[in-house]
Amino acid sequence: LVLRLVESLPEHFKIDHLANVLAGVSNSLIKSYKHDKIEFFGAGASHSEKFWCAVIHQGLTAHLLAKEIEKYGLIYTTELGRQFLENPWPLMLVEDRSFSNGADDEDDEESSAAAAAARSGGGASDPVLLSMLKDLRKNLSKRLNLQPWIIFGDPSLEDMATMYPETFDELKNCQGVGEGKAHKFGAEFISLIKKYVEENDIIRPDDFILKSAPNKSANKIFIIQSIDRRMSLGDIAEAKGLEMDELLTEIEAIVASGMKLDLDYYIEENLDADIVEEIYDYFKNEATSDDVNQAIKVLGPDYYEEEIRLVRLKFLCEIAS
Repeated sequence: LVLRLVESLPEHFKIDHLANVLAGVSNSLIKSYKHDKIEFFGAGASHSEKFWCAVIHQGLTAHLLAKEIEKYGLIYTTELGRQFLENPWPLMLVEDRSFSNGADDEDDEESSAAAAAARSGGGASDPVLLSMLKDLRKNLSKRLNLQPWIIFGDPSLEDMATMYPETFDELKNCQGVGEGKAHKFGAEFISLIKKYVEENDIIRPDDFILKSAPNKSANKIFIIQSIDRRMSLGDIAEAKGLEMDELLTEIEAIVASGMKLDLDYYIEENLDADIVEEIYDYFKNEATSDDVNQAIKVLGPDYYEEEIRLVRLKFLCEIAS
């Protein structure tokens, strides 16, 4: 099902996007690409998006799928994957455990991860290392007084427990980890992974592709330069024939790649200061992830989605990148 979805799309997307499509989870990004209208939307709704993330990770491990490292970790089907589609063969998949959203539940996740390791002897990601990374994230979040997801999200930790990055350059290739976040939070994670690999005689993947510079589209270069010149987002969208929702999606992709953008000039001119403060405070002190749909539910109808997305971008650039 995953391979058929990836092959059906004219563009490539990240793991969480594909998992959300299959699980039938709608969000602003999925709506912007109209992926809530395609035949595969909700085709795997009997399982959660976390289940499909685990399946995709195991597809990567089995080399049926691969990541376009130079394009923000987008997923594509390999030649082996296409052969599998034409003539399937038996493939053993390990069912991943469910992840909890709450930081206080990470102790429970450690024991379940260890149990998963005992049952499966491995999987798409190393469950023992993953539990250690979660424990480190929890301790670091307490020291820095930040929500755990701000440091590294679960998809980032899952990639670390799959690829065993031992340098900052390798760490930047993990989903959701850019230059700033790697150097801001990554040193202790790299140290832990190095020690774990050495003590357990882990054979690291030999196909870890390093990226030197992001492969930006013409749109992205124009957007970055225009924001640097403090151009109105409305004018930027009009110049490129984009709707505001589409422009924000482009900006979100740029920020997700590790690029910091200063949107204060536009936010200060177009959003009420109290609204900015309240949304910012939500992401800093209450949110368990940077999910926009969850923010809309929690903050309520007094806040527009565009306001939430803009302040989220401000927060990610200032605190979480």
